[in-house]
Amino acid sequence: MPAITRLESGPRMSQAVVHGGLVYLAGQVALPGRPVAEQTAGVLAEIDRLLALAGTDKTRILTAQVWLADMGSFAEMNAVWDAWVPAGHTPARATGEAKLATPDYLVEIIVTAALP
Repeated sequence: MPAITRLESGPRMSQAVVHGGLVYLAGQVALPGRPVAEQTAGVLAEIDRLLALAGTDKTRILTAQVWLADMGSFAEMNAVWDAWVPAGHTPARATGEAKLATPDYLVEIIVTAALP
């Protein structure tokens, strides 16, 4: 049976779980109270960090779920996303609007990636 590895675990959740050749990240948020572009950049940097910790990178992301507090910021978030995601390695992605954990968070991103 393949091992399950939990990274940066706390009493409620792990930031990443590795199992069966896949890495599942918890929803990532960053820089509360900042504009959506800055929050998006912070979230993507955290995704890069966690994927590296798990032994993979953004070229191996399979799926992404993007949650915005306001779909009116879709273009602003996409400008940061488009500069970050490697050409030829775009994942399957969905974006929706949701009330996030606090009003200070404007974007949350969840990804699943493959290990090399």
